[in-house]
Amino acid sequence: MNKSIILVAILLLSIACKEGTPEQIETTTVMTEAEILAKAKEIHKNVMTLDTHCDINVKNFTDSINYTQKLTSQVNLPKMQEGGLDVPWFIVYTGQDSLNADGYKAAYENAMLKFDAIHKLCEDIAPDQIQLATTSEEARRIWKSGKKVAMIGIENGYPIGEDISNVEKFYNLGGRYMSLAHNGHSQLSDSNTGEEDDVWLHNGLSDLGKQVVVEMNRVGMMIDVSHPSKEAMRQMIALTKAPLIASHSSARALCDHSRNLDDEQLQWMKENGGVVQTVAFKSYLNTKKNEARQAKETEVLKVIADSMGVQWMDRRAAFALPTEEREAYFEAYMKMLPIQKQKLATMTDLPPAVDVSDFVDHIDYLVEKMGLEHVGISSDFDGGGGIEGWEDASETMNVTIELVRRGYTEEQIEKLWSGNLFRVLDEVQVVAKEIQKV
Repeated sequence: MNKSIILVAILLLSIACKEGTPEQIETTTVMTEAEILAKAKEIHKNVMTLDTHCDINVKNFTDSINYTQKLTSQVNLPKMQEGGLDVPWFIVYTGQDSLNADGYKAAYENAMLKFDAIHKLCEDIAPDQIQLATTSEEARRIWKSGKKVAMIGIENGYPIGEDISNVEKFYNLGGRYMSLAHNGHSQLSDSNTGEEDDVWLHNGLSDLGKQVVVEMNRVGMMIDVSHPSKEAMRQMIALTKAPLIASHSSARALCDHSRNLDDEQLQWMKENGGVVQTVAFKSYLNTKKNEARQAKETEVLKVIADSMGVQWMDRRAAFALPTEEREAYFEAYMKMLPIQKQKLATMTDLPPAVDVSDFVDHIDYLVEKMGLEHVGISSDFDGGGGIEGWEDASETMNVTIELVRRGYTEEQIEKLWSGNLFRVLDEVQVVAKEIQKV
């Protein structure tokens, strides 16, 4: 079938299935690719686009090197302007280390550097271009003023150590969601990575982790279930008085990776009233397709790394490095990517790449299983995310184009891009106010 012609009757039927409203099927017509593009451009301009997971490197938040420049980072202000990405959630990420006072102290200091960097961008470097928001109301006001909106998520509760008061401190610094673990069991929660060897530290949440869930409800911080184990998630669902989010996960039924959510977890999220932010991470979307392509791409990267005098290592090995070495490696890695892209463009024997169509396949599946109001969008840019067609913030509109191609309406696209996530944030903050009254 010619991809440039879309049968709207089929698309409208698809929408009807998503929303359960067959009355939406009104007419049969055809849309050309040009018409799809024109409609997508108009919708993309009208809706607020929000990405719940953009990692940062504090070296890109200085007076001389920062997000006002078109850096090699996947997210920066020029690329956001070009692609129409309005609300990046900048991530305060700390890798997993020893569960002791020294480890907690180092992680806390690392987290504070990232909080400081985000505030510096919004308050000192580019307050005329981007401002920090802590509520949906603030975000919409800033967006309507023509500026970009920064929000803050915390990936891994490890840096709070054993001091529960740090939850409120991080909230007061702008943190509006936090996951209780990352790649490795934390003092708060088991991680999804325990599936690999079936070794668990807490069999879900620790006693401190359970207290942190309660405290996050009290202050109004969204609980992120993207990295914790399934059992930890089950316990969070049982404990929480507010809806949860998965800040960057996709559908396990389509891609069997422990970072994705299975159908039972999706049902939990639906019943909880939460939202799953579908993630544009190749290996979480189509493992088989990604592995075939990745093998070729890695061959090219290894040659580039060797020419730069960099010792090549896989993602897991890189994340296991001490903080400074890890950041240095990924800084070099980001410099390799444009070179790799140029070389790949000249190759004719490459397997197909995981692309925006694969990404929206997951959105479709999640919508079918949970209902459209429980689905959102994330990239994991500068943390391993990026797919063909949405390789950085400058290509953000390609996601909207694919959604239009599949028959999503402007109202539905607005909910996917930001409306659903903000609904959850609003509900979490309402719950917090009720708890604080007691």
